[in-house]
Amino acid sequence: MAIQRRKLDSLLTGVCASVLLTAGAQAGEMVESGISTEYESFDLVKVAGGLEHPWSVAFLPGGGYLVTERGGTLKQIDRSGNAREVEGVPDVVASGQGGLLDVALHPDFRDNGWVYLTYSSGSEDQSYTALGRGLMEDGTLHEFEKIFEQDRGGSNHGHFGSRLAWLADGTLLMTIGDRRQEEPSQDLSSHTGSLLRLTEDGAAPADNPFADRDDAQPHIYAYGLRNSQGLVVDPADDTIWLTDHGPRGGDELNRMEAGGNYGWPVVSRGRDYRSEEPFGEARQDADMFDPVYEFLPTLAPSGLAMVTSDRFETWQGNLLAGGLRAERILRIVIEDDEVVHMEELLHGKIGRIRDVREGPNGHLYVLTDESDGGLYRMEAR
Repeated sequence: MAIQRRKLDSLLTGVCASVLLTAGAQAGEMVESGISTEYESFDLVKVAGGLEHPWSVAFLPGGGYLVTERGGTLKQIDRSGNAREVEGVPDVVASGQGGLLDVALHPDFRDNGWVYLTYSSGSEDQSYTALGRGLMEDGTLHEFEKIFEQDRGGSNHGHFGSRLAWLADGTLLMTIGDRRQEEPSQDLSSHTGSLLRLTEDGAAPADNPFADRDDAQPHIYAYGLRNSQGLVVDPADDTIWLTDHGPRGGDELNRMEAGGNYGWPVVSRGRDYRSEEPFGEARQDADMFDPVYEFLPTLAPSGLAMVTSDRFETWQGNLLAGGLRAERILRIVIEDDEVVHMEELLHGKIGRIRDVREGPNGHLYVLTDESDGGLYRMEAR
């Protein structure tokens, strides 16, 4: 590696004062204390404000955060809510739903410094969902390289997917939306509308379910998806949970299986935007996986976390699904792959929920998709 790296801990917890940008007077402000729920109570704290349509948050060792803004900026935020712009970020096609999207640290980030980003690449006429990585040092992503790009783009600027999650074996999951093209989600020769499983350098693992087929993209882990923007892996057993946007209705929670076909657009529980008629050919198909749960009314799901910390002891093992249009988080209790209970959190309190994460300190973090968006922390009392 060309760059000789110094200890990351001291570099990543602080922000150089000469380039600090204040994140707004409300940074670190108590928004509401003692919010009561069925089993827990928590304080809602605004960590940082003044973020322009933030999309994803990752947690730096020793404290601090990386937050993507859809317009193409990566912010490094310290524990006081002060933010600086990270240099070395790739150019993105910031149009419609496209731009700079997810961010994830390599599992061995303390040793190797790799930061992974998903983004819309290409041009206004033809854009793609892409994955790249760079070496984080001194507030800059060095040696940034694109390591994966979907095979088929689109002229529209919607349904990029783009969520990332690491599996215990060191492979990386990545969602690809249908780019509003629908039919390619059933075509294994295209990445469109699928969940991918990649090596750390963007290649296809040899044990992927379709790796030996000449008519399939070897990166595909599962397919038949529309626009999946919630993704989390249960650290206890590597179970993959995914939330997928439906059309009008039909938002889904899915338990992902290797090689599984999740139906879109042949099978759907949503309705056509224009005609209000049922979308697809059927609501079920014996050869396709049903969702574990259909969100009704519409959630517009984005961001998905699993509670593992004992800070929220009675929520352990629950999923937290963010909602854009619904402006809420749903706490989901699952037993034997069946949703047995659900609770609404933060309904209408902070706006459109884009991302939900459990931090390394056990607190829960939320990003709002607004022109003046914020990073919030839920602190158990």
